Amino acid sequence: MRAGRIREGKILGLATLGLIVALGPAAAHAEPVAGPRAPQRVHEVKPGDTLTSLAKKYGLTVAAIVRANRLPGADVILRVGQRLVIPFPDALVARRGSPAQPTAAARPAAPARALPPGRLVLAVPDFDGTAPSFAWPAEGPVISAFGQRKSGWHGGIDIKAPLGTPVQAAAAGVVIASAVEARYGLVVKIEHRGGFVTVYAHNDVNLVEVRDRVDAGEMIALVGRTGRATTYHVHFEIRHDGLAYNPLYLLPLPPRIGQVDETAERPHE
Repeated sequence: MRAGRIREGKILGLATLGLIVALGPAAAHAEPVAGPRAPQRVHEVKPGDTLTSLAKKYGLTVAAIVRANRLPGADVILRVGQRLVIPFPDALVARRGSPAQPTAAARPAAPARALPPGRLVLAVPDFDGTAPSFAWPAEGPVISAFGQRKSGWHGGIDIKAPLGTPVQAAAAGVVIASAVEARYGLVVKIEHRGGFVTVYAHNDVNLVEVRDRVDAGEMIALVGRTGRATTYHVHFEIRHDGLAYNPLYLLPLPPRIGQVDETAERPHE
């Protein structure tokens, strides 16, 4: 399956991740999936950002951002580098016992099979063929999913693999970072065509340098657990225009999904 191109009407069930992705005219509880298809967004706080300025920038209310991030209140002071979930006004979440209401911009949709309570209904990004054909960066099960988890927001997926396992470039591109960061540990970032950036974190060793050109499948690092990591794995992200996308939408199927581990006292990151 090509990245960003999924036939209308197809439903992908990702039961082990506790979510279902609904496409086409079908929507949960007969509610519409409104407006253009759009993934979840993550905003990294920059100097001068406030909840009020972010609400204005994204066309939301301050309360919507507070709720999406479970912040203590509207007067909270944001930290530079803090990552916030920016909900789409037309993203419908079927919550347990409280179905989401359609926005004013929602279009009518045909009734469809209901999803179990607590399932998340998302639109799949469609880049109209502009996305590279991404490949898995390492062999192994996904042990931590994209999105909200008990420890907070997770902007990528964690792929478990033994220490020293090769980490491969998900697509051809140019290395824009090969460094050490407090949270990511040893991390490599690659820029691809179409404005896409992939991130490979917690490496034991980085094997590339900034401005190196790499091919898809080329070894760029070795799996480790540097930075904020409690087990050997590669933390993998796909970004576009400053937003983080769920890599499972853009990687080839079938996905290598293992049991999602949310029992650790500390996050895998």
